[in-house]
Amino acid sequence: MLISINIILFGVGILLLISVLLSKLSAYIGVPTLIVFLLLGLVIDFGKFIQPTVDNYMLVQYVSIFAMIIIMFSGGLDTDFKKMKPIRAQGISLASVGVFITAFVTGGLIHLISGIDLFLSFLIGATISSTDAASVFSIFRNNNTKLKNKLDNILELESATNDPTAYILTTSLIFLILHPTTSFWELALMFIQSIVFGAIIGFIFGRVFSKYIKSIKLDVDGLYPVLLFGVAIFTFACSEMIGGNGFLAVFISAVIIGNRFLPYKKSQTTFFEGLAWLMQVIMFIILGLFTLPNELVATAGISFLTAVIIIFISRPIAVFATLMPFDIDFKSKIFLSWTGIKGAVPIVFAFYPLVYEIPGAILVFNTVFFVTIISLLLQGSTIYFVADKLNLISNSD
Repeated sequence: MLISINIILFGVGILLLISVLLSKLSAYIGVPTLIVFLLLGLVIDFGKFIQPTVDNYMLVQYVSIFAMIIIMFSGGLDTDFKKMKPIRAQGISLASVGVFITAFVTGGLIHLISGIDLFLSFLIGATISSTDAASVFSIFRNNNTKLKNKLDNILELESATNDPTAYILTTSLIFLILHPTTSFWELALMFIQSIVFGAIIGFIFGRVFSKYIKSIKLDVDGLYPVLLFGVAIFTFACSEMIGGNGFLAVFISAVIIGNRFLPYKKSQTTFFEGLAWLMQVIMFIILGLFTLPNELVATAGISFLTAVIIIFISRPIAVFATLMPFDIDFKSKIFLSWTGIKGAVPIVFAFYPLVYEIPGAILVFNTVFFVTIISLLLQGSTIYFVADKLNLISNSD
């Protein structure tokens, strides 16, 4: 049954208007508004619009990769070298070592408690190991609130840089499940290659395109965002084609471009920030669309267990272990442990096992749904309260 284009456009317009209006409401209700769109996707009658086939999963994966490119590029453009320099070691440690610890502690405990296959358990842990500080910032920014001890900067750097690590972990585990005879050294070599090639491409393209953007003078100012759009997509594609991590390359190139000469930087970063928000809305709706309520009931037990593990055990272990070498007080570590909120990225990763038809892929997908909802509702609604009780809200203007 074909749906009128006018009906489709009406629905899209309503969604866009609601997404903007609810973004302001989140400051008052204390819950990230993306949860509304996840639930909206869930209540729509899925079967009338799209069937859960591998081809459709692959189509959604393409859409989600595009969304991730925008999200990563936006985060890179908005990353200030000077602001991040004092805390870069802490943020990068959380984004790399912290993700590893979160993923493997979560996976190990899932396997020990539930008896689920070890590699599938690790895959669940890897899929939901990255964080999304955008939800945290939306609450604090709307309240004009700053955090003490540069915690907001640490969260921003961690959330902006931990997605590539989680992506490499997720894809490596999928490869290992599909090719169980792969040796540890082969997998390690692929991992290192992905990081190194991605970083090199990101650095080179960032330097080259920042000079190009500085030298070129476009007749239409509105073409600068289009130019950056092209840079992001081209950087991702080139990195992936040579075996590098495209998301890492996109982020690094965006950081370099954003910290060098960039015409109309404020309007450019604002444009991409809004576009990244739209991409998150789309991904949350898609997650809801592809989640079937009857399957949620069947996997509720393991999903709830995973949420408890990652929120109360693996995330705190990762934070305290990773930040042990640094001079960060106990209260700050408690707060960072509580701010491991999940966002659009785990949704993107949750489609990979479905595309590759990994045994237990539905379990991974449904677990991401449960953990995302619990994280947004529980952590998102209490984040300001926790910061206040720990006396971590700055009184300075």
